[in-house]
Amino acid sequence: MADQKDEAPLWERLERPAPAPRQTLSPQRIATVAVAVADAEGLDAVTMRRLATELGVAPMAAYRHVSGKDDLLELMVDHVYRELELPGDTAGWREALRAIAVRTRELMLSHLWLAQLPPSAVLALTPSRTAVSERALRAVSELGLDADTMMAVATTVNSYTHGVTSAEIAMRQLMAGQGWSDERQVYTSLAPQLRYLLDTGRYPTFRRYIYEGARKNDPAWQFETGLDYVLDGIASRLFPE
Repeated sequence: MADQKDEAPLWERLERPAPAPRQTLSPQRIATVAVAVADAEGLDAVTMRRLATELGVAPMAAYRHVSGKDDLLELMVDHVYRELELPGDTAGWREALRAIAVRTRELMLSHLWLAQLPPSAVLALTPSRTAVSERALRAVSELGLDADTMMAVATTVNSYTHGVTSAEIAMRQLMAGQGWSDERQVYTSLAPQLRYLLDTGRYPTFRRYIYEGARKNDPAWQFETGLDYVLDGIASRLFPE
């Protein structure tokens, strides 16, 4: 590692010409290995020392490409966001935002650690993630909105997507931690507390959902139905009758 730290942003450093002779490591290889570890064992398992072991290099070798854990997380996020297929330019604003939301949920469910990123990585700007934001904003820009409203619309859909999917991931992780394979086992564990609360008579509408709801174990339906309501709300605001 150099004596003086390079203060340039990660992505600026990575776009510089590679030093000669060609290095054994590359940002792509580092990201691929780190993502594999996180997918299999969770984000806490990803350390610079563990990465060096998996790559078969000296502990300090990866520091030629990443200066520490924050840089590594940015590489990982950018790497997985390349998997997200963006809608084509012929898609209308609603179709584009819906496709991005559905595919973002699928991406997060494929890489559960995306719901556990520290704030620095949640807010990190990477090329692939910025490309997703660019596509969403471009779709909304066709509506002739001012810049602030355009961002508010795109952010609303994105916030819904991440919030609902993070809750779904939390349920999965709870089940995994308890060794449960079916969400009904979660409800069974909550039954005594739930029965007490419902029997107080204070929550009649929630009680109705518990006894009448038929889609409790269908998170995809729940997500897409809620998403359509979000998009309906945006549409009604943009195009009032």
